[in-house]
Amino acid sequence: MVAWAVTHQDTLRDLLADPRVSKDPRQHWPAYTSGAISEDWPLHVWVSVQNMFTAYGADHRRLRSLVSKAFTPRRVAAMRPWIEEITHRLLDELDAAEQPVDLRERFAYPIPIEVICQLFGVPAQARSQLRKVVDGVFDTTVTAEAAQANVVQLYGIMHELVAAKREDPGDDLTSGLIAVREDDGSKLEEAELVDTLILVISAGYETTVNLLDQAITALLTHPEQLAAVRAGTSGWGDVIEETLRWQAPIANLPLRYAVEDIEIGDGVVIAKGDAILAAYAAAGRDRSVHGDTADRFDITRADKAHLAFGHGAHYCLGSPLARMEAEIALPALFARFPDLRLAVEPHELRPGQSFISNGHESLPVTLK
Repeated sequence: MVAWAVTHQDTLRDLLADPRVSKDPRQHWPAYTSGAISEDWPLHVWVSVQNMFTAYGADHRRLRSLVSKAFTPRRVAAMRPWIEEITHRLLDELDAAEQPVDLRERFAYPIPIEVICQLFGVPAQARSQLRKVVDGVFDTTVTAEAAQANVVQLYGIMHELVAAKREDPGDDLTSGLIAVREDDGSKLEEAELVDTLILVISAGYETTVNLLDQAITALLTHPEQLAAVRAGTSGWGDVIEETLRWQAPIANLPLRYAVEDIEIGDGVVIAKGDAILAAYAAAGRDRSVHGDTADRFDITRADKAHLAFGHGAHYCLGSPLARMEAEIALPALFARFPDLRLAVEPHELRPGQSFISNGHESLPVTLK
């Protein structure tokens, strides 16, 4: 499968907002409708799900409206005290842990997983298996057979969640989406309900895990900038936005499709039906926007423009929650452990097994 990887920030922003660009393979990707993209393609689930991630036009507006009504700013804001409680509990556990510790495993992961599972009412006993299968969705090195088996497990978990919430609804977003489905079945098909849960739960924590991972790594490898934050000459918002630019949590996102021929400048034409890959990480380091220092982490940078949460109709609904989690977790971590440092050399940190997700396999640190 061949796709256009769009790395120029302005071009990518334009395409993300262009109505001639679709995310629906059933309408606009001939390779998919012709059967050339088989079910054993490891990325099949990324294009085959039926939710707002792969919807176009009126369908997308319908699905996004339903999710946004459940995922209100008021509900997100109400999570702040609970996120603070989770953060401080994890810090207490880290304080008592043997050194070194893996901060990705012990801090960056648990916060967003607990938050998103609380929002959607995922029972505690299902969370470890859910994390395992979602990790598998983002692992782009697995075999076709492993990818298919993982998708089967993922759908199994989601169908069990829906069945449990139908029988015993609660004050959570899964129950809210089910209520929308049951009140007017024409608004939300059963497949759309399950696939919407897959989207919001998996995307709801993977982005934040990587944001925390990369922000911690950036500060520990740029001690002068960490000192500036501690001195108050730069803010945690600067750290978060520069991290999103410098190391976009989602590096490359499949896929979009040209609804018609699209000229993108210099005589380059993306032909009707061609697939498009949004290269968010590359766009964040576009030298035409950020100059010769584009590859440098610099929280004092005046222009931190990025597309880490997308743009246009598909802009990430969960971006306020991700930012809030980082705004709470990062200052709390560095305040509790002023001597925090990497337990390995920076070059020894290994990237995760994915060209989609942009984080490390582990983040070993010494806390004291």
